[in-house]
Amino acid sequence: MTSIVDRLTPAERAGQLLMVGIDVKAGRNSLDSLVTGRHLGGVVLLGGWYDGSASVRSTTNHLASLGSARATGGLGLLLAADQEGGNVQQLRGAGFTRIPSALDQGTLSPRDLTAAATSWGRELKRAGINVNLAPVADTVPSSIGTANQPIGRWGREYAHDAARVATMSVAFLKGMHAAGVATSVKHFPGLGRITGNTDLTARGITDSVTTTHDPYLEPFAAGIGAGTDLVMVGSAIYSRIDPGVNAVFSQRIVSGLLRDQLGYRGVVITDDVGAAKAVAAVPAGQRAVRFVAAGGDIVLTARPGTVPAMHDALTARMRTDPAFADLVEAAVTRVVTLKVARGLASCR
Repeated sequence: MTSIVDRLTPAERAGQLLMVGIDVKAGRNSLDSLVTGRHLGGVVLLGGWYDGSASVRSTTNHLASLGSARATGGLGLLLAADQEGGNVQQLRGAGFTRIPSALDQGTLSPRDLTAAATSWGRELKRAGINVNLAPVADTVPSSIGTANQPIGRWGREYAHDAARVATMSVAFLKGMHAAGVATSVKHFPGLGRITGNTDLTARGITDSVTTTHDPYLEPFAAGIGAGTDLVMVGSAIYSRIDPGVNAVFSQRIVSGLLRDQLGYRGVVITDDVGAAKAVAAVPAGQRAVRFVAAGGDIVLTARPGTVPAMHDALTARMRTDPAFADLVEAAVTRVVTLKVARGLASCR
């Protein structure tokens, strides 16, 4: 792993820490110059790809072909989608099963859910997707229910108690892994106790209940124990952990709680920080820098237009701050380790 990372230039290292969204309306060639010019490490399909597996495969084949020694340091792309089920199923049409919501999935037995998720994962694999940004490990208390805009409103939670969420999210994760698809447990440390949707507002996104020893952390710990490839950190604020700081920018949450306390050693990815209103007050470049400084790895942006600022900010900070450059090296090493494990890079 070290040899791969050592040969990457600062610009290539910064690129490996960025995942950009491609909208179905933009066309499969819309990101070519960004991927190759900014050496990007990943792309996520956004906007509703409803024309079936063949259409998705055409796009993922094209994106995968952009990976080269010159463009991406010889590292393949992480090609991701949000394929949770219910309202959050970005890939539909021929070749994709219509997946029930997580709340409905939660009524199955764990064994049956794993079997179903294995089938859904194989559909992703055939379409060229190697990362599913799922399962949701958030617990929405029944007292909040559908008033919880990001999760409960859409039935994205597996249940209303953390133990059941842990069991069922792991069952889903195991199915994806059986199909050869990487997973991202989300949205650490939990969006279930807020009312506002961090994608749409900066109001109502403060959780004043969750602590560092909260029972609602159980599903995340279970996902880590089951070998999740990534953990996605949300943009909510947790006043009893790090007051006033969005989780994606919080060293206490990313490094202290997730890495040190829960022992997670894998890749940490942001929820979208390109278009999300929760972080809109922070300049785009600083969103990337602050996340990596907190101990994170992959910055996900739904807006391709934010990539240059993010990439430039990361490379500039590396040049002037040796400690930050060390954090980038550690982050890139984790990303490369994931890519080697998923057949997207070779140690030889």
